[in-house]
Amino acid sequence: MSDPHLLTISGALRTASTNRQLLAEAARLFGPARVSEANLRLPLYDGDLEAMGFPAEVLALHAQIAAADAVVISTPEYNKALPGVLKNALDWVSRVKGPSPWLGKPVAIVSAAAGRAGGERSQYSLRLCLNPFRPLVLAGPEVMVADSSTAFDADGHLKDERTVKGLTELMTDLRALSEKRS
Repeated sequence: MSDPHLLTISGALRTASTNRQLLAEAARLFGPARVSEANLRLPLYDGDLEAMGFPAEVLALHAQIAAADAVVISTPEYNKALPGVLKNALDWVSRVKGPSPWLGKPVAIVSAAAGRAGGERSQYSLRLCLNPFRPLVLAGPEVMVADSSTAFDADGHLKDERTVKGLTELMTDLRALSEKRS
């Protein structure tokens, strides 16, 4: 059996964001896999733009989600909710004709944020936004990295043992679901 395909999606665009670091840790703990990273640098959703044809980046994202055996999304918290780029990507993908690439897809949600709640509200709002697409969103363990600028060591690994334990369990569960699909 080949390694499962894991798609990582960061709700933060910044290359050095702690959400990208968290995704790297998640992929490492997921184990051997074909890992790809989604690009959320998409135009703002606009019905007029859609009428002219879907941007290539949107079709690529749709195809990445469809091809993945599992998806892990890491979201920062912007003004008590998920970031606009993540919501925009969900809106675009939902407009592409054909079967939803999310339907039945195993999805894990994690977050890293500067605040003391670690992105709790962003995770909640992301779960609400994913509901219409009917993925298999893992209920837990919830992994929320608070004060994220101090959460990683020089090698990019999480410092807090409890967080590592939760992320390991979440990725183990995600892998098990993905292997049932591959």
